[in-house]
Amino acid sequence: MFRSAFVAAAMAGACLAGSGVTSAFATPASGLAPHRAVYDLQLKDATERSGIAGMYGRMVYEFNGSPCDGYTVSFRFVTQVNTGEETRLTDQQTTTYEDLKSGSFRFLTRSFTDEKLDKEVRGTAREDKTGVSVDLTSPDARKLELAESRFPTEHMLEVIEHAKKGDRFFESRLYDGSDAGDKTLMTTSVVGKKEMPKAGDPDADKAGNFAKRAFWPVSIAYYNDTNDGDALPVYRMAFKLYENGVTRDLTMDYGEFVLTGKLAKLEMFKPQECK
Repeated sequence: MFRSAFVAAAMAGACLAGSGVTSAFATPASGLAPHRAVYDLQLKDATERSGIAGMYGRMVYEFNGSPCDGYTVSFRFVTQVNTGEETRLTDQQTTTYEDLKSGSFRFLTRSFTDEKLDKEVRGTAREDKTGVSVDLTSPDARKLELAESRFPTEHMLEVIEHAKKGDRFFESRLYDGSDAGDKTLMTTSVVGKKEMPKAGDPDADKAGNFAKRAFWPVSIAYYNDTNDGDALPVYRMAFKLYENGVTRDLTMDYGEFVLTGKLAKLEMFKPQECK
């Protein structure tokens, strides 16, 4: 259930070197700011079916790199879940590398419960003329050919590009290596009009100068990429998005339960220059 929702929603075009395939968003991603964001997580709502009596945690998202050397993301999602009968600790750790120039993506996700490894998913993916070619090495060695998709940073750039143009609704297919790394997700994004933070917003102050700038309210729904007519999203995510890729005021809706994420700390890194 705890897939990399934030990674999927918060990072986007590539020009495939030597392949003859050019992405629609191949411009350099110079506007994305390297940073480290820490979010405090709280349970907002849960159904009886969820079996969740209480839940809280912390999420750490670190984004680094440049359009020349590629982008790396380190992501950790830790929650303590109270079922009413027991308490368990879940810990998802994800690292990715994405090269926009070559259209390649590398990922590793480890999921722990009570500090015991439950699952490891590792692999690489590359855009080609027919779609996305995936080479999984863990948990099982497999090669897959999937439909044409955006990788996470590509997807974030796509969201920002549509927001700048005033496009309020669009669809896109995403591959982020989540779950077993063997499928794509369809996404529908809704982008609101640009807004300024309200005066006296205590959460805005934690984001420093960026919180004093305009943002877009964004909502993204993620669906299994199947043809069975299932119209229910796997999860939804809403957040305030700044033009440099920083986000705050997260809401993650998994259907049976909803989490909120408030920005607790933001550290901006020095941008890497292309050599």
